[in-house]
Amino acid sequence: MKNYSIEIKWALRFTLLTLAWAIGEKLIGLHDKYIADYLLYSMLFAVPAFLFYYLAIAEKKKFAYNGSMTFKQGFVTGIILSAIIALLSPMAQYVIYKSITPHFFENLISYKTTHTSMSAKTAGELFNLKSYMIQSIFNALSYGMVTGALVSLLLKNKK
Repeated sequence: MKNYSIEIKWALRFTLLTLAWAIGEKLIGLHDKYIADYLLYSMLFAVPAFLFYYLAIAEKKKFAYNGSMTFKQGFVTGIILSAIIALLSPMAQYVIYKSITPHFFENLISYKTTHTSMSAKTAGELFNLKSYMIQSIFNALSYGMVTGALVSLLLKNKK
């Protein structure tokens, strides 16, 4: 467990970042008044997410690898970080959509059925807590591995 303490610490921080981001979205009105712009602005989360991966892998390089890290070592760190984030993500989704913004799915379904040709049945099947929990796991794994690979390329300094 000690070998993964950096990844666990940064995965917990990433989860807190996710919750803080959701609070910000809610306060700005992206979960109700400006829900039409939700998808566009939620993609900006990639910026702090990349920064957190960078800081996590850089810390691993500094403390676990004494400042000298291969791409493979960095990439493995990114995979482990992504896996831990994926394990934590359903809990984060639960907190977001049950506590922070409990009417989000109702608002999104209403918007989609009013402003697109999507039926209420289809919208309900796509936009619900279970669906978002599952998506969050796969997004954490896929985006996390890609981000981990990119950061590892930036931070590697030995072959």
